Amino acid sequence: MLRKRVLSVSTFLALALSAIAQTVKIDATLLARANAGDAASQFAVAQTYEKGNDAANAARWYQKAADDGYAEAQYQLGLLYSNGKGVEQDQQKAALWIRSAAEQNYAPAELQLGLLYDHGDGMPQDIARAAEWYRRAALQNDAEAQFNLATLYERGQGVPQDYAQAADLYRRAADQGLASAQFNLALLYDNGQGIGRDYAQAAQWYLKAAEQGVPRAQYNLGTLYANGQGVPVNLVEAYFWLDVAASTWGGAHQQEAVQARNTVAAHLSADDLAKAQERAAKWLANRQK
Repeated sequence: MLRKRVLSVSTFLALALSAIAQTVKIDATLLARANAGDAASQFAVAQTYEKGNDAANAARWYQKAADDGYAEAQYQLGLLYSNGKGVEQDQQKAALWIRSAAEQNYAPAELQLGLLYDHGDGMPQDIARAAEWYRRAALQNDAEAQFNLATLYERGQGVPQDYAQAADLYRRAADQGLASAQFNLALLYDNGQGIGRDYAQAAQWYLKAAEQGVPRAQYNLGTLYANGQGVPVNLVEAYFWLDVAASTWGGAHQQEAVQARNTVAAHLSADDLAKAQERAAKWLANRQK
């Protein structure tokens, strides 16, 4: 009687990992440099494994480079610990490695450490320290750090409330194309907080955020066109943006956009309404591609 061969769990996992590793091809020269202790090469090997979906080997090589003080490897290793990929999830180890990279002025790690303090992941929540790490990354022109620090200034969390400082930081991030910063800067212009009320500037920044798919920016821009604030009254343009907002906004806000759109529609000719609807449909179709 033939007996089937039964693999132990450990043997099965070893074979599975081996099969994965074989699909990830490492340049022989690069691997030789990595084995010789070159941290940049170790980092490159780790990245190759990570791109090949071999997180365990990626973590192993990130660890080697991280132990040698390579900031980018420390940061990436911290992210693996945070997400539990290739290593057992451990938020405290994640925070330690991310801090090591941040202390070397590596901007992505400074931002991430700010987020960890902001949310209390792997360490006690401390908004003031979050602000300091956001500031360090913001000084290196990291748009997300600029945005996060701006929101703290706007709310007065961890720093004194300062709308002017918030506006300056939002503008820096907005100039880099960050849609959330473009929208928040538009809101400050709309409400005259930290900067003089300027509906024309609000409309310009709402437009940039609206084109990137921010529903509330689309809605606010539509209302500016409907009311002629900062832009000439243009009910076709108002309907277009309100229709887009009604299609992209979820929850209770969607009904708000639908009502505003329908109010504008009542003042449009059938021809103008059809043109606005066709344009909105095309815009939404292009966004889905």
